Amino acid sequence: MASSALRAELDCSICLSTYTDPVMLRCGHNFCRVCIDRVLDTQDQSGVYSCPECREEFQVRPVLMRNLALRNIMENLLSTQPTQTETGIFCTYCVDSPVPAVKSCLHCEASLCDKHLRGHSKSPEHVLCDSSTDLEKRKCSVHKKVLEYYCTEDAACICVYCSAGEHQRHQMEMPDETSKKKKKKLRNIHQKLITKREETEERVQSLEERRRKAQEKASGEAERVIAMFIDIRRRLDDLERKVLSEISRQEEQRSLSLSALIQKLEIKKAELSMKMRHIEELCNMTDPLTVLQEPDTGDLCDPEEGGGDEDTGGHDRQRHDGDDRDVAVISDTLHTLCDIISGIRSGIYVEGPADILLDVNTAGNNLHISDDLKIVTWTQEKQNRPKTAERFQYNQVISRRGFASGRHYWDVEGRRSGECSLWMAGMCYPSVDKRGQQSLIGYNYKSWIMCRYNNNQCSVIHDNKEIRIPDKISTNRFRICLDYEAGQLSFYELCDPISHLHTFTATFTEPLHAALCVVECSIKILGGGRNWNYPS
Repeated sequence: MASSALRAELDCSICLSTYTDPVMLRCGHNFCRVCIDRVLDTQDQSGVYSCPECREEFQVRPVLMRNLALRNIMENLLSTQPTQTETGIFCTYCVDSPVPAVKSCLHCEASLCDKHLRGHSKSPEHVLCDSSTDLEKRKCSVHKKVLEYYCTEDAACICVYCSAGEHQRHQMEMPDETSKKKKKKLRNIHQKLITKREETEERVQSLEERRRKAQEKASGEAERVIAMFIDIRRRLDDLERKVLSEISRQEEQRSLSLSALIQKLEIKKAELSMKMRHIEELCNMTDPLTVLQEPDTGDLCDPEEGGGDEDTGGHDRQRHDGDDRDVAVISDTLHTLCDIISGIRSGIYVEGPADILLDVNTAGNNLHISDDLKIVTWTQEKQNRPKTAERFQYNQVISRRGFASGRHYWDVEGRRSGECSLWMAGMCYPSVDKRGQQSLIGYNYKSWIMCRYNNNQCSVIHDNKEIRIPDKISTNRFRICLDYEAGQLSFYELCDPISHLHTFTATFTEPLHAALCVVECSIKILGGGRNWNYPS
């Protein structure tokens, strides 16, 4: 076995590893062929060549001579070195006592232990990696040389021969430098991903909280509905028992009354039968004196006939009174059922489909809006609301919601408070002007309005065109009906029967909002609904 001193003499001074295909310069120093070729390649640009060991200069690139004797020694030496076995990767240079390698030198293509790693780790040319790394993956697939450069144009790792070949005119970088740039870019991406992940986690938590609240709300609503229907069933059962009990009571009372009447009539019937038999006996008598001595037969019939009429009349009155009681019970039952149904609707639907609520943000400063957003009242006292783009300059206000489809209606009632009072009710687009003369509802092409004057006169206005209603109005209650798809807006007077006043026809292009205007008066929104059906 070679000693450690002999092994030191067999190391290349360039790669600090055992000679591989050793060659000799004219000065007598030996190197690995690959190592000295790489050094001479770097000296080509200056045109001056020198020995890396003794620094002897050569005018022309020296010829490399194979050292056959040294080559034979290296082959015999390498034949005794340990190779990778099932126990792991061993140090290339620990021949006498093999030690597991901890690093691999890409420059020398050797596996090293801590002892032989010292010289390689001090040289920047010697790139180290984990001993478990497959070195074949770090070699050029074409030239089988270590990948030493990075081509930025082709984004590929290349060897020294590739750099002098197809990548000759490309921009080159050292792998370490390119790796640092890529790591910096990856760190930035990683930080952005962390931020996005945190944002995603926050959104997930927010959605989970919303889902939890939705589940709690649904559970609460389910419990409320269950309790409501339990109460409805209880009320219906109570109502059923009450009605059946009333029917039984009336039936029993009627039965007793009829039984008494039947008994009385049976007595009358017996009396009449007895009188009939007496009359028949008189008719069969042959003695005229006996017949003439009997009382007049008319006296026998008159009282009974009157009593019969009285009894029959009483029976008829009793029958009619019973019918009236039945109707009263049914009417009371129906009213109770209506109350229950109304309770169901109000319990399930908090706000109706066509509920109209006024938008305070659009109300003029001389308008007072009630807390339930249903009544608008003119007032001389300024409300000191902020001046915004959506607030009307004049005494006008529109509703919060609009209708962009379907058929809807809503009712209003006007109330006077001055001698010069008038009010307007209708619909408009939300994009109607809020300031200037053109903002008055009815006096632009974006609003349709009905105007109620103090002298019981009425008119409809659109696009500054007024149409007078010829008849005087007898009520302050009106209905506005919208058929959006048909392009019709109709006004009705809520009298008995309902009276049609006017219908506007247009092609609606925006949602329509309720619009109100008051001067020395107030308007109350009474309610609304869907799918109205009145004659035009």
